[in-house]
Amino acid sequence: MIIIHLDRILADRKMKLNDLAARVGISNVNLSYLKTGKVKAIRFSTLDAICRVLKCQPGDILEYIEDED
Repeated sequence: MIIIHLDRILADRKMKLNDLAARVGISNVNLSYLKTGKVKAIRFSTLDAICRVLKCQPGDILEYIEDED
């Protein structure tokens, strides 16, 4: 399972989702879906833009946790 920590990074940076969406160039809705984990995929170009704006690494945003199944 992949866990998204975008909300935590945004809080650490004192940035609102709307501000990030504008700076990255994607819609608030798509960024909100990513933040809540409702996406099945993310483009590397989008991840690159998010990391550039937030000055972080992909591993700061994404975390893998093995399913217990």
